[in-house]
Amino acid sequence: MEAAIRSFLSYLRVEKGVSANTLDAYRRDVEKFAEFAAGQRLALDKVRRDEIVDFLRHLYHRKLDSRSVARHLVTIRHFFRFALAEGLISEDPAETVESPRFRSSLPMFLTVEEVERLIAQPDASTVVGLRDKAMVEVMYSAGLRVSELCKLRLSDIHYDKGYVRCIGKGDKERLVPIGRRAVEVVRAYLGKSRPKLARENSPPLLFLNRQGGQCSRHGFWKTISDCGRLAGIRKKLKPHMLRHSFATHLLDRGADLRAVQMMLGHSDIATTQIYTHVVEARLKQVYREHHPRA
Repeated sequence: MEAAIRSFLSYLRVEKGVSANTLDAYRRDVEKFAEFAAGQRLALDKVRRDEIVDFLRHLYHRKLDSRSVARHLVTIRHFFRFALAEGLISEDPAETVESPRFRSSLPMFLTVEEVERLIAQPDASTVVGLRDKAMVEVMYSAGLRVSELCKLRLSDIHYDKGYVRCIGKGDKERLVPIGRRAVEVVRAYLGKSRPKLARENSPPLLFLNRQGGQCSRHGFWKTISDCGRLAGIRKKLKPHMLRHSFATHLLDRGADLRAVQMMLGHSDIATTQIYTHVVEARLKQVYREHHPRA
């Protein structure tokens, strides 16, 4: 099974061209299944539908939620389809396994006031603090994914025209407007902080870490968590909440759904429509809290 997994991951990287983050996710999921199969003394061609169901049950016992279990099943399906196509197995044991059912949960977001408090936390008088402030401003201003934020190049910020260029999922390029405040803090960061972070071999990226290299998703996650704690925000903060907040605040103020879809880089407008449900749910809550006859 180990050899099959190596071939599968190579296929995803070379032929399918998946991103490094996606490849890591596939690797973690399929290796978790391989570990389970090894414990059951199962060879690749001996895996049957019941063993896959047992693995999903095993994940539930480890307190994974339905979405995580469903994601593991997607990985397993891709793996066994690959194995079948390569002639490593004679039948696909995952073909008839049903996906777990789960209720769609609304994305968590911050209020405008919470975003303001969050952005105010980094100490802009320090090298790293000014960088962190610029990163938070840009992510919220443009609704970027954290991976897109960390990969921004110096040439991707267009100050005069007021937009940022980013490469999203599937290597799709999009142009997103960026606000005046974000532009101002990025200018300050480029003038005061980035020159002190840069090294001779630093990549031409907009944001650099303390070693002069690319900032990591994990590092930005820690930054957001620390800022949230200092701001007194009790929600469990994740970087993606800034993206959710970006979309929710735009729609709440009358932005067109198609425009928000384009700015977020969603290929399907159905993905963007979840934010309309967020706005509707919030309006209902406001009504219940404030209408005298609610």
